[in-house]
Amino acid sequence: MNDQRHDGGATGEGRLGRLLIVDDEPPIVRALTPAMAAAGFTVSAAAGGEQALASLAAEPCDVVILDLGLPDMDGKDVIQRIREWSDAPIIVLSARDLESEKIAALDLGADDFVNKPVGVGELLARIRAVLRGRERRFTAQPKFQYGRLEVNFPARRVMIDGEEVRLTPREYQLLRILARHAGQVVTHRQIVTAVWGTDSNADAQFARVLMAQLRQKLEAEPSNPRLLLTEPGIGYRLHADEEE
Repeated sequence: MNDQRHDGGATGEGRLGRLLIVDDEPPIVRALTPAMAAAGFTVSAAAGGEQALASLAAEPCDVVILDLGLPDMDGKDVIQRIREWSDAPIIVLSARDLESEKIAALDLGADDFVNKPVGVGELLARIRAVLRGRERRFTAQPKFQYGRLEVNFPARRVMIDGEEVRLTPREYQLLRILARHAGQVVTHRQIVTAVWGTDSNADAQFARVLMAQLRQKLEAEPSNPRLLLTEPGIGYRLHADEEE
C-alpha cells in the first residue's frame, strides 16, 4: 500500500491544513497530490478504508477526498465510520454515477459528490465551498450573506437587495438548512426531515414544490436560478462565493 505526504508552501506545512486522499488508483493520487499541495494543503494519501481511518485517528484532517470503490471496504462504510467521531468535510470523488450511490453517500454524511474525471479547478472550488460551510457551522454566525441575499438567523429575516422578503415557515426552514450548509449539497431526504420532520409522509416532490415557491420569492429569474441551485435527482445547493 502506498502512503505518502506532500507539504504545500515554503514553510513545509500547508497553510490550508491537511488533506487526505483516499483512493487506490495511483494515477489519481499522483495527479491530485501536487495540485492540492500547490494550492496550500499538506497532502496525505491512503489506498484503503482501514488505512484512511487509522490515518485520521492518528492525525486530524481538514478535508477528505474519498473514492467509494476501495479494495478493503465500501467507501460509504468509511463515511459512516468517520462520522461517528469526526466532522471533517468529506468530498466523494468516484466513478460511480448512479443517483442512488450519490444520495446514499450524502445522507451518510458526505459533504459533496464529484464524478470522475474532474478538473482540478472544479475540485478546488468544491473544497473551498465545504470548508466555508464548516467554518460557518463552527462560528455559528448569525447571518448569511451572498450577493443579493441576506439571512438573519436570530431574527428569522430574509432580505433581497436590502428589502425584506416574507417567507412561510416552511420556506424559511428550507432556506435556513441550505444557508447553514452553503456551497454543499443538501439531499431531498435531509430537506424533508428538516422541514416536515422524521414522521412525515412528505417526499422529494414536496421539496421540489417548496423550492419552486422559494425561487419565486428570491430569484431574479426563477426559471434560471443563480442562488438556489439544483443537483439533479439528489437535492439542492445554495450558491456560495468563489464557487465558480
